[in-house]
Amino acid sequence: MKNPLPSPNSKSGIRRGLLDMVLACLLFSLMNASVYAIRVFDATLPAGVISFFRILANLLILLLPALIRGRTRALLGDGRPSLWLRGLFGAAALMLSFAAIVRIGPGESAFLTASSGVFVALLGPLVLGQHNSLRVWLAIIGAFTGVSLLFDMHDSHNLLGQSMALLSGLLSALAFLMVARAGRSNAPQTVIFYFCLVALPLHAVYFATFGAELPRDYPSWGLLGLVGVFGSGAQHFMTRAYQRAPAALVSSVGYLAPVLSLAWAVTLFDQIPAQSALLGAALIAVFGVLLPFLR
Repeated sequence: MKNPLPSPNSKSGIRRGLLDMVLACLLFSLMNASVYAIRVFDATLPAGVISFFRILANLLILLLPALIRGRTRALLGDGRPSLWLRGLFGAAALMLSFAAIVRIGPGESAFLTASSGVFVALLGPLVLGQHNSLRVWLAIIGAFTGVSLLFDMHDSHNLLGQSMALLSGLLSALAFLMVARAGRSNAPQTVIFYFCLVALPLHAVYFATFGAELPRDYPSWGLLGLVGVFGSGAQHFMTRAYQRAPAALVSSVGYLAPVLSLAWAVTLFDQIPAQSALLGAALIAVFGVLLPFLR
């Protein structure tokens, strides 16, 4: 007889959940590094094409098993507005984060995008009616001090990429807040399905406006495949982590992803941040880890 799966929030369940989140962080960081590597091989390939293949891979991995099992209707859930809004905010956040990675690299952009946790704490009182204590507000101020240190006001190219990454963090926060509503009556697969469902027409609008092109060489095609696999795998492990362990612990472990992205940026692409940027990244990580516990 097989051993039963550990119950949620049991000691073994928490350990496995945190391990799942560590794996998710590793895969997210590898996805970010792969996105920037495509930029190295093919500088003309638009970021929107990269994010489109990421969404397409995620949709196929989600849809094919449902078709085989005849459970496609279950993906539709209850169709509440928060599902569609989650898809809209999440898809826009993904497109902006990839555009930011292409411009400023995987390390710095990952820390700015990780500000989503800070935005969740900032917007929680407005969207979910949550109360923030004085300690939480001080942590929010500390994190945004770190954000300000990452911005380069003297380089318009970097400034645009940094702004895209920060806006991606804000939209990701809105997506998470919508999940807090939609997730009450919908399975994780349903939430992810709407993310893909909204992302496809959003990319169609992007392609109609800015045009589209395919990769020019085999390495770029291979890296596009890795982006899809790493991204889908990361989303799978992250979902399991939140099912097995307390959200505060999982959210804190999640800040391993930008740290690993920064490590890949330094080792693979020789992108060494300035001291002020490193201090800013440290402030975002420290206060971001503390926020879930302070709340």
